[in-house]
Amino acid sequence: MTSRLTVPTEHPYDVVIGNGVQEELRGLIGFGLGVLRVAIIHAPAMAKQAELLREPLAADALDVHLIEVPDSEQAKTADVLAFCWKILGELGFTRSDVIVGLGGGATTDLAGFVAASWLRGVRFVNVPTTVLGMVDAAVGGKTGINTTEGKNLVGAFHEPVGVLCDLDVLTSLPAAELRSGLAEIVKCGFIADPTILDLIEAAPETIGDATSPIVAELIAKGISVKARAVAGDLRETGDGGAIGREALNYGHTFGHAVERFEHYRIRHGEAISIGMVYVAEIAHRSGQIDDHLLARHRSILGTVGLPTTYRPGIWEALSTTMRLDKKTRGDQLRFVVLQGLADPVILAGPDESLLLDAYRAISS
Repeated sequence: MTSRLTVPTEHPYDVVIGNGVQEELRGLIGFGLGVLRVAIIHAPAMAKQAELLREPLAADALDVHLIEVPDSEQAKTADVLAFCWKILGELGFTRSDVIVGLGGGATTDLAGFVAASWLRGVRFVNVPTTVLGMVDAAVGGKTGINTTEGKNLVGAFHEPVGVLCDLDVLTSLPAAELRSGLAEIVKCGFIADPTILDLIEAAPETIGDATSPIVAELIAKGISVKARAVAGDLRETGDGGAIGREALNYGHTFGHAVERFEHYRIRHGEAISIGMVYVAEIAHRSGQIDDHLLARHRSILGTVGLPTTYRPGIWEALSTTMRLDKKTRGDQLRFVVLQGLADPVILAGPDESLLLDAYRAISS
């Protein structure tokens, strides 16, 4: 079954979700709108999939080029970005041409920033191939690369013209990658849609099966949460005093610090899982959530197979890294915390002793 969800931003676009939906790419690209060239940016593991996308487009007389970039976060560097610019320049890429980002979240982050920066913005389509890519990176228009100082510190808001989520590609995902993506779906359950949590608790045995209709439903629900947040606050300004899109950063301030400390050897979803338990401890210790909701974080994330604790003895390093996070304002740390289920708020400038106590709670 194929579903189509519209992200109703200033320039609305469709997210197509289903099995065997790659034939939809032609329409998302906008064939017939003057497109002459398509560049498919992909990681090495996606080379075969990239060729499968290329063939029907080439049959439509489009000039399709494959640009292979490194795996995972190694793709999100200034050097790789410059390499992509060089290829586009050699190909004579114009504003009427289209970039396709094929792969996980790191690849689509890079492809989106390539599109945002080339000729000050060309059209692009995301074709995420992981659960994480589908529910997080591919939807929302955040694009960017990392620097040695931190994750996603350089980037731009640049919305895709379409997103294609073919669930068939998930069957080849390693189990750890599937679990990693589920972290972002669980996040959506805690901040906005508790039915996600109910589904996981009701059928935990299905969560590791990429072919399960429950997993497909969870993905659709996660994308829906992201779409609503993006539609209301595309650039994360929180106009009107509401938390807005920043709610999607639940667990990310601490999680990104963990990723950076581990030199990205830990999966994003694993780090965000740890980060969610950390901010749940903050909220509990500041009297905003009860014992049950705190315990539910550990229970559900543990059921999915994600970590809920982290190594002790490195607080100073993590604290320093968090202060470089893009969500920091001035010298004030900001955390998304819950004051109840599906009720996120911003906690700005919490006391250092509270942060340290929460760290000790997850590392003891």
